[in-house]
Amino acid sequence: MNIVILGGGLSGITLAYFLQENENVDKITILEKETETGGLCRSIHKDGYTYDIGPHILFSRDKEMLDLMLSVLDGGKNDLRRSNQIIYKGKWVQYPFENDLSKLPEDDLRYCISAFEHNPYEEYEAQNMLQFFLKTFGEGITNTYLRPYNEKIWKYDPAYMNTSMVERIPKPTKEEIERSAAGETVDGYTHQLYFSYPKTGGIMSVVKGFECRLGEKCEVMTDCEVTGVRKDDTGFKVVVGSSVEYSADLVVSTIPVQELTKAYALKDNEVWRSVERLRYNSILIAFVKTKKDLCGDNFAFMTADKNIIFHRISKMDFLGENYKSDGATYMVEITYRKDDIVDRMTDRELCEAVKKGLKEIKFTEDQDDAIILNMTRHPYAYVIYDINHGQNMEKIRKFYKSQGIILHGRFGNFEYWNMDKVLRESKELAGWII
Repeated sequence: MNIVILGGGLSGITLAYFLQENENVDKITILEKETETGGLCRSIHKDGYTYDIGPHILFSRDKEMLDLMLSVLDGGKNDLRRSNQIIYKGKWVQYPFENDLSKLPEDDLRYCISAFEHNPYEEYEAQNMLQFFLKTFGEGITNTYLRPYNEKIWKYDPAYMNTSMVERIPKPTKEEIERSAAGETVDGYTHQLYFSYPKTGGIMSVVKGFECRLGEKCEVMTDCEVTGVRKDDTGFKVVVGSSVEYSADLVVSTIPVQELTKAYALKDNEVWRSVERLRYNSILIAFVKTKKDLCGDNFAFMTADKNIIFHRISKMDFLGENYKSDGATYMVEITYRKDDIVDRMTDRELCEAVKKGLKEIKFTEDQDDAIILNMTRHPYAYVIYDINHGQNMEKIRKFYKSQGIILHGRFGNFEYWNMDKVLRESKELAGWII
């Protein structure tokens, strides 16, 4: 059997890694649009520095998949303890917010505790993200941080998002909230309290580790944009560019389902409408160097302040000796959507907004103390689970299944999967694909 995988991100590379062991598979061809593999797990090298497309860390409750990711790191790993902060009204509150409430201004602290202890929403079943926040945390914690931060990162009202994302969030006990309010910083989300990161090469080292372990059956083709996919009596024809054609008995698509649908020249208007209704965010990553390190031994900082353009910054220096600099270097994340205010800003305007934000949160003493070393835009970054996501994807999956095309990966299957989830799905898909 000849298999063509569309997309050379983590999902495409790891699927090939697992599939190559199947004796019924004769050849696996991976077609990647970019000049290198990795997808959202790419690392960018600039002026001697390495950084990722947003913060990636290696942790998981799935020990088998975590061990597998760590085992392919030929350069080794650094083991680290999370130290993340939320910047709230000029104060640093240790992440997660609800576990360090005593750092809040007195009025906000009283509001959060009173609303948590006298919560009229507890007995309701949460139908969307906002209702989950209110039911679980009360109005205080919801309105001071959770709602504004999620509105900022998703660019979407959480009342119109389903509960798929909130399943990841543990519910704090009354005792934990009371201890947090009394002055004790309680470690939350303990499954990700300790994590690993590649010693060298950034997060791309994971993808490259799997790619290096692909055998003779596998061929990885970069700089190959898929422009056409069609089905005939003999199987599939996949067109790259204007004329190069690949034959396949089976096609697995990990590219965004929007791009697959364009390539498939779909004539089913109902499915097209479902594809067009899928919601997602793009991301802009600014890589910034500052003259001084003013944030200490911390990794990520979140801010819900809408006057600051970014929602999160991550310090590469925290991740090990090979990422350190004379000063500090940061990945700055800004989500956006096509034609919104961020998308219409010039690079110069964006640089000034980033510098202004860094000074506002006191990461620089002067705006000119920040040097923007690089800025990249990535059209597909975050799946938005709006309230129509499930029904739209059900229709899309049903159609492509009828065509014999398998959807896989974060944007192929349009699910917000972490790296460990991608690996698990790749392994399970390889087990039943033949």
